[in-house]
Formats: sequence, C-alpha cells, structure tokens
Amino acid sequence: MSTSDDTTVARAHPRFAEALRELGLDVEVRRFPEATRTAAEAAAAIGCELSEIVKSLIFEADGVPVLVLMDGSSRVDVELVRAELGAGKVGRAGAELVRETTGYAIGGVPPFGHRTRTRVLADRGLLDHDVVWAAAGTPHTVFPLDPKSLIGHAGGTVVDVREQSK
Repeated sequence: MSTSDDTTVARAHPRFAEALRELGLDVEVRRFPEATRTAAEAAAAIGCELSEIVKSLIFEADGVPVLVLMDGSSRVDVELVRAELGAGKVGRAGAELVRETTGYAIGGVPPFGHRTRTRVLADRGLLDHDVVWAAAGTPHTVFPLDPKSLIGHAGGTVVDVREQSK
C-alpha cells in the first residue's frame, strides 16, 4: 500500500481531504471495499476493538445541531447531553440535517472538516485509548489519530455523556 500523501488523502472524501491539508495533518486514510458504516463494521475491517472506533453523531438540541463524539462500544445518554448543553430538548438529527450540517452522509461523518461549525462534545471514554479510528468522510474510509489530537481538531469539549449500564 502506498503511503504517499497524495494517494492517502485521495482516499478520503474531498471535503475531508481539504480539512486534513488545512490542518497540516498527515494521516493514513484506509479505504475498505466493504462498508465501514457502523462501528462494528469498522472495527471488524480494521481489526481493532469496538471501543477504538469514534462515532460522530449529530443531535439536535433545541433545534441547533451538536456533534457528539462517542466510542463505538457505547451509547450516548441523551439526558446527559441535554444537561451538558442546558437544552430543553435533545434528539438524534435526521439524515437531511446531518448532511446539511456536516456535508457528509450518516455512516461517513468525520469528527471535523464539516460544512458548518457546530458545538462538539467528546465523551471522556475516547481518552482511554492511544489511537482511535474515525470515518474519513465516506462509509468506506477511516483514519487513525490519537484521541487528544482528534478532539482538539474537532474543537471538542471533553464531557461524560456515555450511557451507564443499568
């Protein structure tokens, strides 16, 4: 596999490839023939733990989009997100709002490089890993990065919004 910057970045969605260039990030974007749309599919393709996958999830808080970064083995506690934002109502955003906000389809939303600037909450559990994997703008592409850098480039605030097992 070639590691030249042009080839690697060419695998990513053009908007995300541009974001990588603007940030001066040299990451290996991996493309898989099978979809990596879900965290489980991505972990299986990469050969990593499910918790090492970063899910980039768009929610609506009182009608305003917010991005939540969560590890692949956990679920977002919407009530914790609501409390963190001081919002009246929080729910998952529909596919149209996700694309409108980020410029990407569900299943390929990266943690940064979005069409619009949104508030970003990153669950503290991501920091439990040396490297995490996130979508590179398509359902077939992923990239690795250390979680602190990933959260920093996303402009994320580290919070506890993981659903606790009952």
